[in-house]
Amino acid sequence: MAPHVLVIPFPAQGHVTATVKLAELLFRAGLFVTFVNTEHIQNRLLGSSDPTFGRLSRLPNFRFCTIPDGLPEDDPRSLIDFARLEESLRTRSREHYRELLVPGGAGGRDAAGWPPRVTCVVADGLLALALEVAEEMDVPVMLLRSTSACSVWALCSIPKLVECGDIGIPEEVDMDGLVQGVAGMESFLRRRDLPSVIRNVKSAADSYLQFLIMINKNLSRSRALILNTTEYLDSLVLPHIATVCPVIYTVGPLQNLLRSFGSGHPSQEEDEDDGGASYSASLWQKDMSCLKWLDSQPDKSVVYVSFGSITVVSREELVEFWHGLVGSGRPFLWVIRPDMVEAGAETVPFELETATRERGCLVAWAPQEEVLAHPSVGCFLTHSGWNSTLESIVAGVPMICWPFFADQQINSRFVSEVWKVGVDMKDLCGRSVVEGMVRKVMDGGDVGEELRKSATEMSHVARRAAEEGGSSYTNFQKLVDHIKSFELTNK
Repeated sequence: MAPHVLVIPFPAQGHVTATVKLAELLFRAGLFVTFVNTEHIQNRLLGSSDPTFGRLSRLPNFRFCTIPDGLPEDDPRSLIDFARLEESLRTRSREHYRELLVPGGAGGRDAAGWPPRVTCVVADGLLALALEVAEEMDVPVMLLRSTSACSVWALCSIPKLVECGDIGIPEEVDMDGLVQGVAGMESFLRRRDLPSVIRNVKSAADSYLQFLIMINKNLSRSRALILNTTEYLDSLVLPHIATVCPVIYTVGPLQNLLRSFGSGHPSQEEDEDDGGASYSASLWQKDMSCLKWLDSQPDKSVVYVSFGSITVVSREELVEFWHGLVGSGRPFLWVIRPDMVEAGAETVPFELETATRERGCLVAWAPQEEVLAHPSVGCFLTHSGWNSTLESIVAGVPMICWPFFADQQINSRFVSEVWKVGVDMKDLCGRSVVEGMVRKVMDGGDVGEELRKSATEMSHVARRAAEEGGSSYTNFQKLVDHIKSFELTNK
């Protein structure tokens, strides 16, 4: 029987996106996969009609299971308060999760003993529940951190940041001052670049900070850490992370690795439903009409704007962005989720609506990988979430970064200062700033030319890592062998 991997993501769009890609890769490598969603997330996947869910549901050795998240059905489940959701799962869903790890539990086995007992758990690093219960049952656990490697190391550095006085930053302090508590980043990391969960806490006793310290300690308890990145992209921080968790598998970009492992596999037939173009597991219904609109635009002319699945903007911020985009004179494709704008901010000035009809396209959700790969897209105004950042790097599209939450602040600094594939606009969104940034990246000056050159080079490097013989391709094979070794040990 094939080794059986139980894969469980944190219940949020960005986490599910990365984790479902890894789960499909494990299936393509010949493993039996159980993918565990919360009931709320599973219902949203069903409602979005995303082809990824249907394709995976039809595979013979891939199954979806659900557990409750412990929250009332009408709870907004704000991901900004992610620690509350994690606590609910840890305290109220424990037995439901445990049942999935019991041989023959949660659906049982057939007469031939199928599905096989769980060999290994691959869990989101934010889910203490997944590690604790599996340890109690003597099931090996590997942790996936679906955020960036640079943010993982910054969070691991919390004790040093406390020691250096960079936790509980006073309001009057210079936010552009350099931080000394994150090894390897002393020359470029400013206070304003710290992940928001560090930057915004008032003291070292903050409950969020204590939660993160607990999560970081779990890294050293796991059998391995899995990261959606490449050895080259994060060569600056990987040696530091290895001091906390010595066994690290860098297996990104996952979407490219999927394509490398897809040829000739039994799942190829199912891929024909969507051309194998996207593996997003989207919780929102994608508006595919924007691709046709992009077809009508000149090459490298369009500004693609998306602030991801969590960012919320005020009416004032919305209008400033809008003025800046219109003032740049460039056509733009803008994703505005139904829940992205604060209540009461639905109306915009008439002149902006008129300008948008002339050269803009607004959608509630877009097929992002396809959009970024489209020849008409010239830059990406992004919230700097890790999935979006990596997808933009793969596509070779320069970025304008406006981070909002979590790892996004430090990601944007790496985009501008380390990888040099974009510009950082954090903490600013005035119309003149937005317009100026768009012109800087899109126009034919020295800055724009250098960014496009760097983005193209980085795209080639990232893609090669996921091709046969590349570092991520090889690391994924080592990961599969590691999982198989648990099965041999158990026998």
